[in-house]
Amino acid sequence: MTSSPGLLRILCVHGYRQNGNAFRERTGALRKALKKHAELVYMSAPLRVTDPAPQQEPARGSQAVEPDSQAEDPRGWWFSNAQERSFHAGESCQSSLGLEESLEAVRRVVREQGPFDGILGFSQGAALVAMICALQGQAGDAQGPFSFRFAVLIAGFRSVCEEHARFYTTPVSMPTLHVFGETDRVIPDHMSRELVAGFQNPQVLTHTGGHFVPAAAPQKKVYCQFLDTFISK
Repeated sequence: MTSSPGLLRILCVHGYRQNGNAFRERTGALRKALKKHAELVYMSAPLRVTDPAPQQEPARGSQAVEPDSQAEDPRGWWFSNAQERSFHAGESCQSSLGLEESLEAVRRVVREQGPFDGILGFSQGAALVAMICALQGQAGDAQGPFSFRFAVLIAGFRSVCEEHARFYTTPVSMPTLHVFGETDRVIPDHMSRELVAGFQNPQVLTHTGGHFVPAAAPQKKVYCQFLDTFISK
C-alpha cells in the first residue's frame, strides 16, 4: 500500500482506554495540520479494557491513569496488573500481561497495511512506540524487525515494569520528536523527560497544556519542520 504522492505514511498508536477510531476522532486537528505532509493510519490495540474507568485525573505525584471513559470498546497495549487486567503508568511490576500480543499486532498491521514511513504514539501508545524503536535497533528482535524511519512520541513515558528493562539498555538512534505538556497530570512531564533521556539527539516540543495531542499553530510548525526532513523533494 502506498500513500498519495509526496505524503508520508504514519502509523498511529492510541493511548490506554482508547481505540483506533476514538484516537482518530480526537486527533482531527492534527490530521488537518499535517494533511499536506502525511497520511495518518490508525490501529487498535488487541487487549480489551474491562476495569472501571477513573472518574477524574489523579493529582500530581499519584499513580497515573489515562481517563478515557467516553471511548466505546476501550483497548490497551499491556496491563501492569495481570490479575486485575488493569494499567497504571506509575505501577511497578515484575511482569506485565499482553505486551507481546500487542507487538505482534503492530507487526501484522505493518505487514498488511505497510509500508509506513513513521510511527506516532500517545501516552501508553507512546511508551509502546519507544519499545518498538528499541526493538528496531536491536538485532535480538527475532520475530522480524520494524523499519520505521522516525517516531513521534506524545505524552510518552518509560515503563517501570521490570521485564521491560530490556528496552532501555541502549540509547535509541532513530530520529524522534517528543511532545508533552508541562501541566499534564496523567503523565507528568518528568516521566516524559525520563523517556527522552534514552534517545540520541531527540527533538523535544513542550506545551503549557495537559494530557492531549496539541495541534495549534506553534506545534503545527514544529511537526511540519520535523516531517519535512523525511519527505523526498
